[in-house]
Amino acid sequence: MKQSEPATGIPVGAPCAPPLPPQGAAGEFSTGLCDCFSDCSLCCLTCWCPCITFGRIAEIVDQGSSSCGVSGALYVLLAAVVGCQWIYSCTYRSKLKAQYGMPESCFGDCCTHFWCESCALCQEYRELQHRGYDLNLGWHGNMARQNQGMMPPSMPGGMNR
Repeated sequence: MKQSEPATGIPVGAPCAPPLPPQGAAGEFSTGLCDCFSDCSLCCLTCWCPCITFGRIAEIVDQGSSSCGVSGALYVLLAAVVGCQWIYSCTYRSKLKAQYGMPESCFGDCCTHFWCESCALCQEYRELQHRGYDLNLGWHGNMARQNQGMMPPSMPGGMNR
């Protein structure tokens, strides 16, 4: 299966990957907030190391301008010092929603992250996966993967006798 690029420039599909599920309607996430157990490994990672899940989300949402490590470290620092890491992660939920044309709800997003931080992070992670990103690769890895399918075919060498 060949990768394709929609007008938005967001990668959809990968070689040998199953087709992506249909996207949520305008204004909706493609999975529910409480669908955490649809991916048990992500659920466990987020439960025990939410900084990793958050860092991966932040790198993709920021389109590579921030790294997973820096965002994750800031998340841990905020959690350890003031316990308000949910405010930081809530801002990324708003950014993600803005990028995909979902209506923003500052109060609703803040409540979601305050009361259900792990579920919110899992939902955002799944949303980016459904939109074709492999969050393990980071932004630059996803762009390299996307560009691999767009390389011109190699030409045979010069004249041979």
